[in-house]
Amino acid sequence: MHAVVSGGLTEAEVRRLGFPWSEQLVLRSRASVAGTVAAARDALCNGIAGNLAGGTHHAFADHGEGYCVFNDHAVAFRLLQLEGRVDRAVIVDLDVHQGNGTAAIFAADESVFTFSMHGARNFPFRKQRSSLDVELGDGCEDAEYLALLSHHLPIALDAARADVLFYQGGVDPLAEDALGRLRLTHAGLRARDRMVLTAARDRAIPVVLTLGGGYARPLEASVEAHCGTYREARAVFG
Repeated sequence: MHAVVSGGLTEAEVRRLGFPWSEQLVLRSRASVAGTVAAARDALCNGIAGNLAGGTHHAFADHGEGYCVFNDHAVAFRLLQLEGRVDRAVIVDLDVHQGNGTAAIFAADESVFTFSMHGARNFPFRKQRSSLDVELGDGCEDAEYLALLSHHLPIALDAARADVLFYQGGVDPLAEDALGRLRLTHAGLRARDRMVLTAARDRAIPVVLTLGGGYARPLEASVEAHCGTYREARAVFG
């Protein structure tokens, strides 16, 4: 963290991160983490809360990667632990790209269950091991995706015995996404979100929403999909 804040990153570290260093980058990255911390605290009081940023799941404990500077899920959960508010967490990461940083950070931590459904042939090309990984082939469509999620999600939630759920609801599985390589529709994404949120509500697990990826062409398709996640959150928890 000190190297990021002070501007002391090496050229190799900047390339791995994907962003040029600037004071604005530091400010934005810290604010994004603070947003997830605030959402996590609020979720414990109100059942669900979200950060309209966050989901920086490629950031490792010792370096940033893939446009992710600090891992907001890791920071937020550790703070909740230190405050004595929670003991255990589950991270449900449905971004099309595996949360490799999150998986690595919590690899030896039995208090966190990491569940990831992601493109098998997509970035990162060197995957880490989550508690549960489900790899998807290129062109995966709604029916296959939702069947896999409906099978694996209860397994993850029951194994986690979590006090809080961090939901990385990336919308890059959308068919229009330039980087996703999957073929989900808007209806499929909303069914995905509804499934996760309903499962959490029925188990009385507070939910922290983070933005995750979305790179559609046109971009408005990603915006609409992100809005769909929040519409489902309101419908399920409203």
